[in-house]
Amino acid sequence: MKTIAVIPARYASTRMPGKPLADVLGKPMIWWVYRAARACAKLDDVLIATDDTRIADVCAQYDMKCVMTSPDHDTPTGRIWEVSTKVDADLYLQLMGDEPLVDPAAFDLILPDTLPDDACYVAVLTNVMQHPADVVDFSNQKVVTNAAREVLMISRSPIPYPKGTLDFDYEKVTGIQLYSKQALQFYHDTPKSILERAEENDMMRYVENGRKVHAIVSPYKTVSVDTPKDLALVNEILKEKHDA
Repeated sequence: MKTIAVIPARYASTRMPGKPLADVLGKPMIWWVYRAARACAKLDDVLIATDDTRIADVCAQYDMKCVMTSPDHDTPTGRIWEVSTKVDADLYLQLMGDEPLVDPAAFDLILPDTLPDDACYVAVLTNVMQHPADVVDFSNQKVVTNAAREVLMISRSPIPYPKGTLDFDYEKVTGIQLYSKQALQFYHDTPKSILERAEENDMMRYVENGRKVHAIVSPYKTVSVDTPKDLALVNEILKEKHDA
């Protein structure tokens, strides 16, 4: 079984252009994610998938493996699908390049020891949210599962609605997701679904078309860098760890 990590990285971020190259303690942000993935013994390789030569040049500077992809992809999953057509593997671990605090221990929770029986295998790590403000924040994509921990719905709205009880945990999806090669091909071959368009979440294409998405709770939390304020926080946290 061959498993590779793919870090999708595009330069043209709406809120933070050039975000993957943002300075984090003197290194580009994507370097921290790449380094974390390289620390995982279950991964056979780590690749950065980009459509911008500026990111590719920095990858070469820091000796990070890079694959050039089309600029036409509108989702990270689509970019990883293209990588799967160029680099053969059984499983592809998606790592978002804007989470420099990612803990390599989280990867062990989602990476199986043997190839899953389901040829169209999809899994995602989730975090339990602790603060009410996080639950109502539309940038946090909330997930509801069945008893087998298979995703029923992912929404930016607070789901489930607490009409009868509050005796449950709100979970959000993270940027750590796993796809089999067949699952990526299914994604590419299947039209974008209605709920996927509404919620802007790639995995709803699987759920709406009857494919299983396995949700695995992770205690390892990180900070997604979407704004300069997030970037300042990440630098502060890493500096404190370094000083300690």
